[in-house]
Amino acid sequence: MRKLHHCGIWRDQRSAPAILKVICLCLGFLLALAVAPHQASAQEMTFRLVSVGEQAKCGESCPVVIAAEGEITNGTPGAFINFVESNVGRTNLHAIVFLDSPGGKVVASMELGKIMRRIGAAAIVGRVDPEASNGMSEFLAARCLSACVYALMGAKKRVIPPQSLVGIHRMFTYVDAAYPDGSAEVRFKRYDNGEMAAVLSRYTGSMGVSPALIAMAEHISPDRIHIMTRAEIARFRLGSSKF
Repeated sequence: MRKLHHCGIWRDQRSAPAILKVICLCLGFLLALAVAPHQASAQEMTFRLVSVGEQAKCGESCPVVIAAEGEITNGTPGAFINFVESNVGRTNLHAIVFLDSPGGKVVASMELGKIMRRIGAAAIVGRVDPEASNGMSEFLAARCLSACVYALMGAKKRVIPPQSLVGIHRMFTYVDAAYPDGSAEVRFKRYDNGEMAAVLSRYTGSMGVSPALIAMAEHISPDRIHIMTRAEIARFRLGSSKF
């Protein structure tokens, strides 16, 4: 995997205060709207650039952020690297990723998180509507569930607006097997024997999040998602509601 460095990706950092002002304004609007979370598709995660700000005033020079939407697969980390490298040089591109994902592969999610940490990216669990009726970009609620949480952990700054959802449960993988006589195939869940939980705990701690979050997740049935409360998010140091 190619190495990406913080200083080489985001070309112009001088306008950071301006983008932060826009982010704070739009997040405040999100709190007022109380938008219901968008149901992220189960399709493979894709990446796109989204303009934020008052389009009538800034036009093509509006700040641009990255929207990451969909399921995290084994190919997602490489796709993210390719996407970022293909957009290097845009002076209005900022190191902010908007996450909206139902989950996916655990190892791939950790790799995505490590990449975001290497390039100094911030992550917001949310979506951007660049064409709101009032001309100002609106930030909408989203979800980061299951393995998506491990990608979120990697971000240098993690923002979870109150209307957005973060959910955890016990990790597992599907295994397909056939009856000895070949009459039928069955699918069953295989659970971690503790090795991956240990890996996740070390990763979680290295990202500044409490490893106790992993222990909690491993005690939640994989047949349901536990939506974390604001108190839990704060206790495990997973993120804040403000940028």
